[in-house]
Amino acid sequence: MKAHKYWSLGALATMIGTIYTGYKNMKSAHKYFACSSLLCMIMAIYSGHKMLSAKSRKKKDSVSQESAE
Repeated sequence: MKAHKYWSLGALATMIGTIYTGYKNMKSAHKYFACSSLLCMIMAIYSGHKMLSAKSRKKKDSVSQESAE
């Protein structure tokens, strides 16, 4: 799923920004990067969960169809 890849890359970029602003002691920017990183990680986990649950749902449907025949 493309959304998962993009949210993960966004989380990585914001984490790098968080580390950089923390190292440079820019408190305001650090706070915004940290909140953005948290949001990107939540969305990456959510989109990955949707991707995995759809695969398992298809697998269960195919198994139930084989047992019904």
